[in-house]
Amino acid sequence: MVHEEDQLASSLSSTGGWYTDFHTLGETFVVFAGKVFRYPRGQAEGRREAQDYGRSVGVPEQQLDWHA
Repeated sequence: MVHEEDQLASSLSSTGGWYTDFHTLGETFVVFAGKVFRYPRGQAEGRREAQDYGRSVGVPEQQLDWHA
């Protein structure tokens, strides 16, 4: 079964640092081309991992500000 976040990850451009984020009541999803981060809302470690990955693919620092 393919989840929506996986479909989104496969459709984002791998150049330019594109990503999207969305939330449920309990989870945060940060979706990059070919990579999905899913972590409990408010979890610093999950957020940090997603931000570190974002930096590695060229997302400008000021755009790594999604809601926890």
